[in-house]
Amino acid sequence: MNKIVPTVLIVDDMDINVMVLEEILKDDYHIITANNGKEALEKLRTAATLPKIVLLDVMMPEMSGPQMFEIMKADNTFKRIPVIFITAENDSESELLAAGAVDFINKPLVPEIVKLRVRNQVELKNYSDSLEEMVAEKTAEATRTLDNALQGLANVIEHRDLESGEHVKRTQLYVLALCDYLIISGSKYAQEVLDLNPKIIMNAMALHDVGKIAIPDRILLKPGRLDPEEYEIMKTHTTRGKDIIAELGDIHSSMYLKHCEDICYGHHERWDGKGYPRQLQETDIPLPARLASIADVYDALVCARVYKAAFPYSEAIKIITDGSGTQFDPVMSDAIVHIQNRFQEIAQEYK
Repeated sequence: MNKIVPTVLIVDDMDINVMVLEEILKDDYHIITANNGKEALEKLRTAATLPKIVLLDVMMPEMSGPQMFEIMKADNTFKRIPVIFITAENDSESELLAAGAVDFINKPLVPEIVKLRVRNQVELKNYSDSLEEMVAEKTAEATRTLDNALQGLANVIEHRDLESGEHVKRTQLYVLALCDYLIISGSKYAQEVLDLNPKIIMNAMALHDVGKIAIPDRILLKPGRLDPEEYEIMKTHTTRGKDIIAELGDIHSSMYLKHCEDICYGHHERWDGKGYPRQLQETDIPLPARLASIADVYDALVCARVYKAAFPYSEAIKIITDGSGTQFDPVMSDAIVHIQNRFQEIAQEYK
């Protein structure tokens, strides 16, 4: 297996300094060079592989070393690349270190010092990168485990509710289709949907009825319509769901949990304020909950339940559009008309 040679970026306006540093380091590193900060930043932006370290002169024309360093620190792609400053006698090493430089090399250049300081920082960078990769892998594994567990919980709830379990998958895909259309069509919600992350909204949709786990079987499994008292108990699945989500973690530090709460707590609210549990109106209802409302109602209409037959797809669309501006967000109820064929495909594929 070929050894991966670390890349070092040397930035200095003096050709002689660049040549000396190249000669010192060429046996152990792949070297790229630049004569000023602007040129160096362009090389960073176009590099196939980012350097493990930057050797940066302080005084240069067009853009000095400290100016380039400030730009690097503000860029998420470059801010973790360690920088060793190449300093002259009148440069303030304490200021450079305080600004975030990992080390400095004094002029005139001493080959052994250059080699040691570069080697030490490259080794630290490799170790740091390895730790980050390990943490990222563990985080991704934990996220997958949590997603699978929550998806399983959602399926258990749907089975208990005499659903096939595919209800969860269908409603997730309806929501994703709506999100995609709202973005692609350039709707007034396009940027908000992008900011809220459609994939996270879709994943959160799995727990829209999590509160039903707290509803008694005599109500949840009743084959006919609920009487007023039973209906009031059934309505509490929204608030019970909110409480369950709160026990999973801090919703203020997790977009996923925030979407879960918004959806399970708000998917029975109505655009006209006549929904429950809070009688929210219009855009006071969180956007994920407004998406969930249409997805959930559409699926309830086109799927047979113990107390009703399935509605034809076209009739389900008509019922939702008739509810535009009363039950549903008008922008979203209009969107479903344009993607009704996609909704029908999802309903048929996940029966």
